[in-house]
Amino acid sequence: MKNPILFLLASASLLSGSALAQAPTAQPGTRPAGPPAGAPTGAPGGASPRAAVLPAAPQGSGRISGTVIDAATKQPVEYATVAVLPATGEQPLDGAVADDKGRFAIKGLAPGSYRLSISFIGYGALVTPITLSEGKMSLDMGTVALTSQAKQLEGVTVTGERPVVESKPDRLVYNAAQDATNKGGTAADVLRKAPMVSVDPDGNLQLRGSGNVTVLINGKPSAVVAGDIAQALKQLPADQIKNVEVITSPSAKYDAEGSAGIINIVLKENNLQGINGNVGLAVGTRNSNGNFALNARRGKVGVSAALNGWAFYAPGDQEVDRTDTGIGVLRQRNEGRGQGGGGNTRVGLEYEPAPNHALSLSLNGNLFRNRNEVDIVNTYSYFAPPAPGSPARNPLLNDYTRDFQQNFQTQSYDLTGTYTRTYGQGNRREWTVLAQHNRNRNNREYTFDQFPLFANSAYDFFQEKSPNLSRNLESTIQTDYVLPLGEKQTVEVGGKMIQRRVASDFEVFRTNLTNGALELQPGLSDKYDYDQDVLAGYATYATSLGKKYNVRLGGRLERTDLNGNFQGQDRPFELTFTNLLPNVALTRNLKQPGSTIRLSYSRRIQRPSVFFLNPYRNEADPRNIQVGNPELDAEFTDNYEVNWNTFVKGSTINVSVFSRQTNNAIERVFQTNPLGVVVSTFGNVARNQTYGLNLFGSAKPLPKWDISGNISAFYVYLYSQTLRDQGQRGSNSGVVYSANINSGYKFDKGLSVQFFGMLNSPRIQLQGRVSPWQMYSIGLRKELLKGKADFTLNADNPFSRYIRLENDFDNGRSRSTNTTFVYNRGVRGAFSYRFGKLENKPRRPSRSIRNDDQKGGEGGGQGQGN
Repeated sequence: MKNPILFLLASASLLSGSALAQAPTAQPGTRPAGPPAGAPTGAPGGASPRAAVLPAAPQGSGRISGTVIDAATKQPVEYATVAVLPATGEQPLDGAVADDKGRFAIKGLAPGSYRLSISFIGYGALVTPITLSEGKMSLDMGTVALTSQAKQLEGVTVTGERPVVESKPDRLVYNAAQDATNKGGTAADVLRKAPMVSVDPDGNLQLRGSGNVTVLINGKPSAVVAGDIAQALKQLPADQIKNVEVITSPSAKYDAEGSAGIINIVLKENNLQGINGNVGLAVGTRNSNGNFALNARRGKVGVSAALNGWAFYAPGDQEVDRTDTGIGVLRQRNEGRGQGGGGNTRVGLEYEPAPNHALSLSLNGNLFRNRNEVDIVNTYSYFAPPAPGSPARNPLLNDYTRDFQQNFQTQSYDLTGTYTRTYGQGNRREWTVLAQHNRNRNNREYTFDQFPLFANSAYDFFQEKSPNLSRNLESTIQTDYVLPLGEKQTVEVGGKMIQRRVASDFEVFRTNLTNGALELQPGLSDKYDYDQDVLAGYATYATSLGKKYNVRLGGRLERTDLNGNFQGQDRPFELTFTNLLPNVALTRNLKQPGSTIRLSYSRRIQRPSVFFLNPYRNEADPRNIQVGNPELDAEFTDNYEVNWNTFVKGSTINVSVFSRQTNNAIERVFQTNPLGVVVSTFGNVARNQTYGLNLFGSAKPLPKWDISGNISAFYVYLYSQTLRDQGQRGSNSGVVYSANINSGYKFDKGLSVQFFGMLNSPRIQLQGRVSPWQMYSIGLRKELLKGKADFTLNADNPFSRYIRLENDFDNGRSRSTNTTFVYNRGVRGAFSYRFGKLENKPRRPSRSIRNDDQKGGEGGGQGQGN
């Protein structure tokens, strides 16, 4: 884990001499109360460490090397200070700063007796005598363990706390647990605050303007997010999320990831001995939840469990205004009320039969229920009255009022087993085997009672009912092997097999206008089976080129077999393809400590998920029909990125310039038939080109005040020759931007306040756009019971009654504006209590399955069973 802040502190401490090495220490990552006594100018917080000059040391061919680790966790101590001292005296003769792996090397020493001092903030300093002789001029110290310490400085206890957002060489990390405004919310609330991520009020997720995002939980795919991500984000309480990792340039060891990148949601867990846990309750005007977690660890065995339950209430109104050229004008007014809830549970077992062997087994289960009731008023004004007996006089297309009800139910679980083999302390060689099975079962059903809007209508009453049962089974086995080649080179190889089995059973029942009976409609009912098998292998090679450059080369070879079959179909749909997906990254370390610039290229594949493939024809709204496309092909995207990261006077800056192009992008397509009915589906119909810039920064203007912000701007160009050949609108382009700010201030006596705000410009779609929108929230947190408990009061959009969203489309035959009023103003209070006695325990090595190759579903996909 690279941290430029630690690097700068370590560099300064090396040059400030042993005074810092012997000074009282604080917890890792904390700010000392002041410079240690006797520290010269140039210590942390002073002038540049380059101003200090070490005394001349005797020169020779001697070399000292080793790796610094945490005595408890066995993890590397990043950027530890290593100083060569004379046999007597405290003035350093030479020194170095360990890298992000804890490795160090000091060269050019003459024969003689020395003392080696190794230290870092938060650890006790270690001083050991060493001797270099003519017969042994190279000394390998192996692994050197530092012990963590917690002391009081002048009677004040110093505790460590991570910043809200951290910038790392290959990712940005949003530490959700540090943000008080998340208390009592959902995963959607958390992801809105992550850098480069956008989540609109309907739950639609984008990363740098693209919806092709892979969402992982604890580094693994989950049945929770296997289909409709917008629904999934409602199923995970914010209180269970530790941090969110945003990875825009993954290496080849990841699956053939989504074109925009990966979002990894890391849940709270610990690796401590003893028994501990927490209990929490949040009550609000829009959502409420309760949670309980318990961890028991002793010796070689650890058991953990968590249980969460929640409920939400979501009113929302909608207006649809559409003009169908040469046909007529549609006007809809919908008044809706949504409510739902559910729960999830996590159970984990860990066992370490020997120091270099670790086994784990985990089970995650989820249950979710959602009910929407909508009162609909529908009118359609024809430019010319339809002829008597024409299909346009179908009662579904007449003027009507409707009582509409939709129920959504989902049950899912993930079962994962892992075996990890390591090869001793300090040895980076590692072998893992993982297996995982996911199951997701959804039942989405709607019913409505329709009444004529006018008394002289030819039809008095109409009823429709449509159940849609879908199932998604996924089994994965994976193995990875990491082989270090010396200190500077690493090779990783691995293989994976994924087997997916998707099924959908959908039916439509309608009123028979002759006898009034509710009858099955065979033309709108069917069963669909879809199988997808993926076999993949990868290899990556990483090496350092001198002190300034690091290179990572990699590639994945994947074979995909697809098979789709309707029950009444003559022959199944079959497709097989094999793809080589290269990945390369070049990183240069700049003069400023912690500053890097990285150039990367990758080719990625995005397979359509069941949300896009499900052929279920949803005619709940007869003027706006939705249907999936079972013959969609995979997308292929070329990605280029330049990323610059630096740390200056306590501030972090990350700038990235990127380009991506997808030649067979899956896009939503709207088609209008002669009766004034719009059918939306998906197709590999467009070329998608995006060129963008992202700027992220974080600072600490005052010791108790932190602030971070993110600005993204990109140009999008979408073009479809297929749609143009059909006489439809087939191109769109424009500049899209977004910005957010997150700031917190910590008062005395455990009181803190947090603010978050964001704005988004209109979003570009192939045949339309989505309107701009803004959100903001404020949270007040107070620690109680000597830090074992806290109470948080949050307010979301307190000065705005609702968010107004406009979704427009124009396909050349129809122009439509869909306006949604999302009533998300809310207040909630949350209480959390932590209990138990803890002791340090070495952290076990961990690996995880990442099935992130599927294009996920969009929010609001009504009837698209997942």
